Amino acid sequence: MAIHKIQPGKVVFTKPTCPYCRRTQELLSQLPFKEGLPEFVDITATSDTNKIQGYLQQLTEARKVPQVFIGKECICGCTDLVSTR
Repeated sequence: MAIHKIQPGKVVFTKPTCPYCRRTQELLSQLPFKEGLPEFVDITATSDTNKIQGYLQQLTEARKVPQVFIGKECICGCTDLVSTR
């Protein structure tokens, strides 16, 4: 998936091998989102992984995942999400 194909909205950038990403997905799946939201984007499912992480670093000053976006704003990572429960 190329960066330009990711639609703004509720997006979570993840890696399947990341325990924090799995925990974030588990926590968010318990919230009452519309069907299909948030969109979980596996950044390793593309050859653009480094570009996506570079873009995330430009936006948030961090290359790490998970990163939860609402619109164009990064609202949290896993630690932030867990602390709000």
